[in-house]
Amino acid sequence: MTARVVVIGDALIDELVDDTGTTHIVGGSALNVAVGLRILGVPAGLVAMIGDDVDGALIRAHLADHGVELHPTITPHGTGVARSERIDGEPRYSFSDSMVGRTLAFDDAQRAAIASAEVVAVSGFPFDVAAQTALLTQAVEGRPFVAVDPNPRTGLLHDADAFRDALEAFGGTAQLIKLGDDDTRLLWGEPVADVAPRLLSRYPYVLATEGGDGASIRIGDARWRHPTLATPDAVVDTMGAGDAVFASVLAELAGTAIPDIEWYDALGRAMAIAAATIAHPGALLRTPS
Repeated sequence: MTARVVVIGDALIDELVDDTGTTHIVGGSALNVAVGLRILGVPAGLVAMIGDDVDGALIRAHLADHGVELHPTITPHGTGVARSERIDGEPRYSFSDSMVGRTLAFDDAQRAAIASAEVVAVSGFPFDVAAQTALLTQAVEGRPFVAVDPNPRTGLLHDADAFRDALEAFGGTAQLIKLGDDDTRLLWGEPVADVAPRLLSRYPYVLATEGGDGASIRIGDARWRHPTLATPDAVVDTMGAGDAVFASVLAELAGTAIPDIEWYDALGRAMAIAAATIAHPGALLRTPS
């Protein structure tokens, strides 16, 4: 039986700007992961902040279309917006004030949803806000498996040092951390290949995405790596690559006991899903044809 996953983090509207004009689509790293899990057949819920506005209604409808149960914090400041300008296929972000001040209430309904999940994932969270991190830690404590993809973004960081320190400390609560090269360069000033081994002192499972070099997972002294399956001429939009990998690995954790996971094969499936996702515009997870 596939376990239920609750994802905690960002839901927003992506305002995409390119040479053809401006497009508004539902996005946010946590939302992308929750929807991706449903596409992969995993029951999923989402704890996220939205506004009581048109953009919030768009998010609700998108989640309903994909069968994701939303447990919202309603902010009076409006649904968050991330403006993304594409340069050579890579996004450059700026954020609305409501996103910069993002807050989750962790109310009774949200805590009940988290308590009912066998796997909890955190994707896009203000670890540099101490009060928010304390509430998150209390809410997920005691869950069988907790995974985190911090997704730090320059426009959302209040204090990079505080974010890094809180994220390292969260390893006492979460078991798996997923990091990309952009994440570690922003928080540690080093490539993910140098940071990942050191994080094993805090997190038993360290998942690293390394762009064209594929992905790897470290578990104690063991390490598995799978090369990318994307070809440069097939890449349309890299926006959803990391979220696709995270959703794929969470689906493995939801469907298979951890000791039984064949990690090279699991990474191969994640690389195939990521390759299919970035062959299309937007961040919606795609599965290989």
